[in-house]
Formats: sequence, structure tokens, C-alpha cells
Amino acid sequence: MVALVELHLRSAFENSPPNAVFALDLSGLRDPAVALWTAWEGDTLLGMGAHKKIEDGHGELKSMRTAPVALRRGVGGAILAHLIAEGREAGYSRLSLETGSNEAFAPARAMYERAGFVPCGPYGDYPPGDFSRFYTLDLRV
Repeated sequence: MVALVELHLRSAFENSPPNAVFALDLSGLRDPAVALWTAWEGDTLLGMGAHKKIEDGHGELKSMRTAPVALRRGVGGAILAHLIAEGREAGYSRLSLETGSNEAFAPARAMYERAGFVPCGPYGDYPPGDFSRFYTLDLRV
């Protein structure tokens, strides 16, 4: 799992301006406000995803990453569906996320939009900027 987190961070820094990388490292994933799930096939890690409590009723998706060995097998969509269900179970009325605007993040944006996430403005402590794209999903519907 450490290797997948490291891949996630390397990719974030390779594909984002330095001031626009908000990915969690291992210490960030250990925060008590963060819940992390992984998908496995036997001993092979397929992917991970987390959500973080921002405030009462509002969670944020974090650390969505599919392992290279599992790309285009539906792992990302399955993890996203699980995170949405867990968000409802945790009592969130909405889940939000921040992702990049360039081509490297296009598959992620398409997956979030297919799941019903809609564009929104910055939330929490995120600064407005040209690179970040923000999405939210109303879990009450």
C-alpha cells in the first residue's frame, strides 16, 4: 500500500503545479478524520480511496488511485461507489472533491461526472485557482 501512496504522490507532483498538490501522504492518511479503503484481488492491491470529514455533514474524497496492474478494470468506479455508500453511512449529506484541470486528470473527472458529481466552487481551505476543479455530490437524493 505504501508503494501505491507513493505513486499517487509522484503522479500528483508530475502532473500539477507545486502549489496545487493537495494529495495526502501517509501521515495525512493516518489523520483520525480520514477513512481509507483498499481493493484487493488475493495478495494484489488493486486500488485505494478515502474520505475525510471536513465538517458536520460534509466529507471530501481523497487518495483515489487505481494500481497500474488494475487500470481499465472498473476498480476506480467500484472504489468510488464504495466511498459514496460509506459517506452516506457516515451521515454525510454531501461529498466533495478537488482534482486537476489538465489532460492527466480527464479520466478521473469523467468518472466523477458519471457518478453524479457536479462542478462547484472551492470549499474548505482550498484557494481558488486556475488548475483545480471542484466537484460535489448531494448524498440526500
